[in-house]
Formats: sequence, structure tokens, C-alpha cells
Amino acid sequence: MGRELWPALYHLLRDVAKDFSQKGVSYQPWVLAAALLWAALHDRALRWACQEQNGLTTTLRPARLPSPSTLSRRLHGAATGWFLRALEQRIRGTQDPGLVAFLDGKPPPVSRVSKGKDAKVGRGAGGMAKGHKPHAAWASRAMPEAWEVTPRNVHEAVVAGRLLGQLSHGGYLPADGNYDSGPLAGRAMARGYQLVAPAGASAGKGHRRQSGNRLRDVDLLAGDFGKQLYRRRGAIERSCGNATAFAGGLGPLPAWVRRPHRVRTWVWAKLLINGRRIVRKQRLAA
Repeated sequence: MGRELWPALYHLLRDVAKDFSQKGVSYQPWVLAAALLWAALHDRALRWACQEQNGLTTTLRPARLPSPSTLSRRLHGAATGWFLRALEQRIRGTQDPGLVAFLDGKPPPVSRVSKGKDAKVGRGAGGMAKGHKPHAAWASRAMPEAWEVTPRNVHEAVVAGRLLGQLSHGGYLPADGNYDSGPLAGRAMARGYQLVAPAGASAGKGHRRQSGNRLRDVDLLAGDFGKQLYRRRGAIERSCGNATAFAGGLGPLPAWVRRPHRVRTWVWAKLLINGRRIVRKQRLAA
């Protein structure tokens, strides 16, 4: 898979780099991004990607590779972040957003005995586990519309409120019961989205005033259209699952990825790899 994906990734890097240059540096951001993606594609540490012998398997490579210390120091800086964001936008822009967006998260676990101070214990598939959790809003494109990585013990609805601030196309927003929240439904409506999440037994009952947007969600799910709409939520499972279902995909975090900024950059690289893979696959199918 890496041999097939790398040419597509490399040509994308060089194409985006035409409009992106940083002054006064020995290595342009695209070179740092290339080392990151090469390491992530092969599930190896960044130090491995900086070694000349590990990049000789392809002619599609920078003329010079940065040292591990240079890569580590600059990879999490603003300039490289802007370049990675430009890559993300380029991949996302190859498709139009769908009317239905989906909220969910897929936590890559770490060992329960890990000494990482930032990895927290929280709920996940199969019970409690330790680690971080990528949260994403997908709208039928190769890249999520918005995403964020938090410790695993942060509630989904809290992060969803921040993700909604980055959505602007409008439509329906199916999510599981963890996102059932009156304030969240109000934020979604303010951005042009109708939240579609199974509500608890107390929804629409009691003497306290409840959110009209949340009650509209309850009424929607009671009808055939709402039920069919919610069944489409399986698309998010496939979107998140696709990010892990290939060699080089997002799996359990490796031992060298623990601090929050490293986890975020690693997840970012995996999302870019998966996004470029999806675009390439769709073009081949066409």
C-alpha cells in the first residue's frame, strides 16, 4: 500500500509547495511534511524517516533530509501547521460536502500501564481504556470538515460544540446518544444544522423548559424520514473505519507518540494519508 500511495502523496506535497514558501530556513515545510508522512505511512518513528538509507527505496524524495532534532523542533511549529492545513484543504476541496454530516470519534488506545501523563482513561468500544480520542465531523468527503484530538475522558458533546463552530454548509447532523444535548442542538441550529441524536427518556417530559431544537430532534426521529436519516449514520462508521482498515492507517498509538502535540500531528498525518487514499481510489474507479 505504501508503494502505491507515496507517489500520490509526494506529488500533492510538491504541488501545494508551489504556493507555500518560508524564508530564512534550510528546509521548507514541505520537506518536513514529507518526512512526517513517510514515517506515518510506514508506522515508524520520525528519527527513522530522517535516515538516508530508509528513504532510498524511492526516487520521490527531497534532495536533503532534516536531522531528527530539526524535524522534531519545527514539525509542530506554525509554518508546518499551515502547510499541513493547506494539504488538508486541498484534499477536502476535491469533493463537495454532503447535506448530511456526521459526528463521532474513534479512539486509538494506548497501554493501560503507559506512563504518558496526558493519556486519560475514558469510555470506548468494549469498555474503559486509556488514551486520546480524535473527534470529527464528516460530510461525505475524503477529509473531515473539522476534527480535534482530546484526552479520552473529555465528553463528546463538549468537543462537538467546538467542531460546530467550523461547519458552515448546513444540513442534518446525525450522531449517537452521547451527543443528546439541548445546548448542542441550539449551537447546531445556529450553524444551519439539525442535530439528529437519540434523546433520553426524559425528552419532552417534565415541568422544566426544554430546548425547542432538541424537541424538534425528538419529533424528527419519531417519523420515517428521521429513522431513515439516522440509519445513514453508518457512513461515519465506514469513514472512521476506513482510516484504520489499510496498512499505514490509524491504529493504536505507537510508543513514541504520547504528548498531545505529537498525538495531534500523528493523527493529522494519518488523516491526510487516508484522505489521499480515498481520492486516489475514487479517481481510479472513475
